[in-house]
Amino acid sequence: MHGRLPAYAMYRPAVSISSHLNEGRLENAVSLDFMRVDAVVVSYNSREHLRACVAPLTEIEGVRTFVVDNASSDGSVASIDDLRVTVLAQSENRGFGAGCNAGWRRGDSPYVLFLNPDASVDASSLQRLVEVLDREPDVGLAGPRILESDGSLAYSQRRFPRLRSTYARALFLHRIFPRASWADELVRDASAYETPASPDWVSGACMLVRRSVLEQVGGFDERFFLYCEDKDLCRRIRAAAYDVCYEPQATVRHRGGASAPRARLLPVLARSRVEYARKHCGGLRAVLERAGVALNELTHAVVSRGGREQRAGHLSALAAALGRADRHRP
Repeated sequence: MHGRLPAYAMYRPAVSISSHLNEGRLENAVSLDFMRVDAVVVSYNSREHLRACVAPLTEIEGVRTFVVDNASSDGSVASIDDLRVTVLAQSENRGFGAGCNAGWRRGDSPYVLFLNPDASVDASSLQRLVEVLDREPDVGLAGPRILESDGSLAYSQRRFPRLRSTYARALFLHRIFPRASWADELVRDASAYETPASPDWVSGACMLVRRSVLEQVGGFDERFFLYCEDKDLCRRIRAAAYDVCYEPQATVRHRGGASAPRARLLPVLARSRVEYARKHCGGLRAVLERAGVALNELTHAVVSRGGREQRAGHLSALAAALGRADRHRP
């Protein structure tokens, strides 16, 4: 994680409050008139959570919501057909990154919120993220504190993969040394989530990005069908000389964040990790990263406690990492 403290960390504005009388009682209401945000939610068979994600966004003044439906078969769109949203129905599922691109390119607001369909953000937290970008022109992307459905902290600050972390995870060293920066991509030190920070990248479950920066870097790389697209975006934003920041005063609830990738998605994850290494490393290091991803799947298949299905998923991911599996999509 980058060692310097973000410049905006010293900035703590008072929340904008408007007071009004309601039936003789003085109430305080957060004023969000200044917000200029396009919210993009990509849905794929997300009916169970989609409404809880989208409904709060429609109540925030200054936020326009786009729901990109990647050819769901569970009636996801029907669950929000009474809400004030723009639905962009896709004829096929081309992946999460492609869905995000379809959404942000339909809007024109200066800031774009990408929010997972199983996550939710309230007005004050979104306001805080907007304030970060308003205050600091060198910040291209801001991410919030993320809490799991049980209220526990999600480790949303991440480090870019390095050979030592790839092999440390494959050999389970990150479990022996959970706070060691060399052993894992995840920042597992809870104290690191109490103050603003500038991590290599943040979880794509919730990100607020400048539209101008998205236009400059070309949005999401659609070669990543699922997984690693957020890591890749943050890397390209940093390469364009913008900062990526974590803001603890903004909080998001992520109902699906606690679960590991389902067995059938493990090959997709492995392919994305290999693609990321090929794109950003190249040469011998990309070969060694691929071998590390393959080793990770092999060791996890051997010790898996998830039963036959999970073990089969890791073996399929092993084949995918070695380039021996069809590049089919789930």
